[in-house]
Amino acid sequence: MPEAKQSPSNQNPTEDTVRSPLVTEMGTTTIAENVVAKLTGIAAREVPGVFGMGNAARRAFDTLTDRIPGSQTNVSGGVSVEKGEKQTAIDLTIVVEYGTSIVEVAEAIRRNVIRAVEQGTGLQVVEVNIDVTDVHLPEDDEEAPAKDSPELN
Repeated sequence: MPEAKQSPSNQNPTEDTVRSPLVTEMGTTTIAENVVAKLTGIAAREVPGVFGMGNAARRAFDTLTDRIPGSQTNVSGGVSVEKGEKQTAIDLTIVVEYGTSIVEVAEAIRRNVIRAVEQGTGLQVVEVNIDVTDVHLPEDDEEAPAKDSPELN
C-alpha cells in the first residue's frame, strides 16, 4: 500500500514558514511583549463574565494603584506573553462572574484576544491558555466597601 504523503499545507506551520506582515523585504517591524500583553488584557476584559484578571495579590495591588490620582490602570495584569518574530503564545489568569459558563467565557476570550492581537500587531497567535483562579460571588461586593473604606480618626 503506498504511503500517503502530506503536503506542506497540511502540516503545522513553524515560525520559519509563517508569512508575516512584520517581516518584509523593505524591513522588519518589532513589537514588544508589553504591547501584546496590553492588547490581550483589554480584549479579555471586554468579554462579559470576566470579573478581573490576575491572582489575588495582583488584583489587590491593582486596586491600590487605581486609587492613586494620575496613575494608569494596569491592563496587562494577569497576562503572560511569549513572543517570537512572527508568532506569540499568551497565558491569562482570570476571575469569572458567578453564574457565567466558564467554557463560554474562555471561548469568547480566545476569540477576542486572537482577533485583537492578530489585527493589532500582525503576529500569529498560536495559543491562548486561560487559568480560571476564582469565581466572583455577588455577596463579595457587599463586603468590599466595609473593608475598603478606611476610617479616619
